[in-house]
Amino acid sequence: MSKSLVIVESPAKAKTINKILGDDFVVESSMGHIVDLPQKSMGVDLKDNFKPEYEVIAKKKKILSQLKKQAKDKKRIYLATDPDREGEAIGWHLKEKIGGKGEFLRVVFHEITKEAVLDAFKNPKGIDANKVNAQTARRILDRLVGYLLSPLLWKNVGSRLSAGRVQSVVLRLIVEREKAIKAFIPEEYWQIEAKLKKKDKKLIFTANLEKIDKNKFEIKTEEVAHQFLGEIKQNKFIVSDIQERQIKRNPLPPFITSTLQQEAFNKLKFTANKTMMIAQALYEGIELGKEGPVGLITYMRTDSVRVAESAIQEARDFILENFGKDYLPETPNFYKSKKSAQEAHEAIRPTLSKRKPDSIKEFLTPEQFKLYELIWKRFLSSQMAQEKILSTKIQIEAGRFTFGVTGSKLIFEGFMALYKTEEEKESQLPPFSLKEELDLIELIPSQHFTKPPPRFSDASLVKALEEDGIGRPSTYAPIISNIVARHYVFRQRGYFIPSELGVLITELLIQYFPKVMDIGFTAKMEEELDKIEDGLIIWQDVLNEFYQPFQADLSFAKEHMKKTQIFVDKTCPECGKTLVIKWGRNGRFLSCSGFPACRYAESFLTGVKCPQTNCGGELVERRSKRGGIFFGCSNYPKCTFMTRNLPTESKPAEA
Repeated sequence: MSKSLVIVESPAKAKTINKILGDDFVVESSMGHIVDLPQKSMGVDLKDNFKPEYEVIAKKKKILSQLKKQAKDKKRIYLATDPDREGEAIGWHLKEKIGGKGEFLRVVFHEITKEAVLDAFKNPKGIDANKVNAQTARRILDRLVGYLLSPLLWKNVGSRLSAGRVQSVVLRLIVEREKAIKAFIPEEYWQIEAKLKKKDKKLIFTANLEKIDKNKFEIKTEEVAHQFLGEIKQNKFIVSDIQERQIKRNPLPPFITSTLQQEAFNKLKFTANKTMMIAQALYEGIELGKEGPVGLITYMRTDSVRVAESAIQEARDFILENFGKDYLPETPNFYKSKKSAQEAHEAIRPTLSKRKPDSIKEFLTPEQFKLYELIWKRFLSSQMAQEKILSTKIQIEAGRFTFGVTGSKLIFEGFMALYKTEEEKESQLPPFSLKEELDLIELIPSQHFTKPPPRFSDASLVKALEEDGIGRPSTYAPIISNIVARHYVFRQRGYFIPSELGVLITELLIQYFPKVMDIGFTAKMEEELDKIEDGLIIWQDVLNEFYQPFQADLSFAKEHMKKTQIFVDKTCPECGKTLVIKWGRNGRFLSCSGFPACRYAESFLTGVKCPQTNCGGELVERRSKRGGIFFGCSNYPKCTFMTRNLPTESKPAEA
């Protein structure tokens, strides 16, 4: 009996599936896409309704040849690529390029477990043409913008630059946030605290001034604050109101792609790209000793919080056995996905609830363990009971001034026994009675200033993209990685700061391509792609709607966009022309504005001497592969001094 051929994207996934299917199947990997639009031409026929001109990727020709050879005598070829648009497109192209007499069947599963894989092979499908069309439309849209806009940047700003349909809008968010920070003018305000105690107790507690004459207030100056202090001291402090209420806090839903990226940054300090790479490995399979390769989590590219009933029951059994009935809700917890979510997908969860993180720790890298533990705890906790807290609010009157203090007491920890959303500290208050008089120990005025909006981190940027409908969760990590790699932004202590280059490109694109850079328009295009996937609209119509106004903007920009450089207050020692900032593989450097006639260039120096004894070099700004800035000696490799922070108070120009 001839074996059947199964094609997946990666060797790790192939190994895990091969173990499940057994000897009747040969499992091979395509190593991702085997075809793409050509590198040296646009590859889209604008005269033939945007027909893509796909070609086999040079590095994949040998792989395709091997797959054809494997498929030659097979009656069935199963396409087991990932269950999303990209996976569907990979499967379609494999079918087209391999050809032959064998029957091609599509199998879809959202977790690489024996039950899920065998069930998928019992119920094979055909290729979903709508998904392929949606992926084709996205690829062509991105190629039109990138291929036609990038040459304008090469001509007018510098070589090796790129523009992207979604990438440039993401960059715009970071640039505009930085401008808002720089334009922010802090405003002074004052707060007043009262140190109080009960007359018969030694315990001192702090109450905050909340209202004046029963209304909210603002204290703008120290003078006004001290006037109020004098008036407050003349009054007795009387308990005027006591409110107790039980607060119930619901567990959070299991992870989707965007929330996993956010939480992994907030709790583990993983970038979005790092999170997805680790999650991919957990999904495809990890060697667990005698068990062999095992898929530990469900598919990690999803926007749905739906969970299979069998997985819910398994989680409830685990909670009952390990925590007791008090921690188990009477009925399972269900969560609602956003309207655009693909409910065919599941949330990100462990493939087996009883597979505790500690039980497989020895087989995981430290980072894999941390992410698996995060996913496991989030999912199990999503099926646990509510947390219950007794909150007490005390209102204290001092004449026309109202102070308040809040205390809390944990009644039942519920899901927080497993997954703490934040570090909570109990702040129990002593018992009070109405009209009770309290002793004033001290009044403390404090000066504060309003703060600018914070810079984006991986977590807050992903959250903003999701809220604005820019891109899709599966695209966030590569987009962020790309704008870092292109030197448009850099990371400083986990937060994104745009470079001069990023600001310059953003301003040019907003000026000449306002529609492409419009957040609302970009979000609308994502909705259109979703409609293509749902079979509601034709993909070529979406491209036509985009291309006509884009072509008009492109013609105008070609005629009017001028060459732009970023000059510094320094002249070229060889020809006397002003130096300009340029960007290379390792970050910024200074170059003569007369290039190519004058080829003088020098490192981007910080003005800080190398602290190494007898070195005499100057610290040079460098950039790591992850987009962070560090400083190295200009005498490298003779001097190998490196540091993340300048040894003096001096800061780099962008910091």
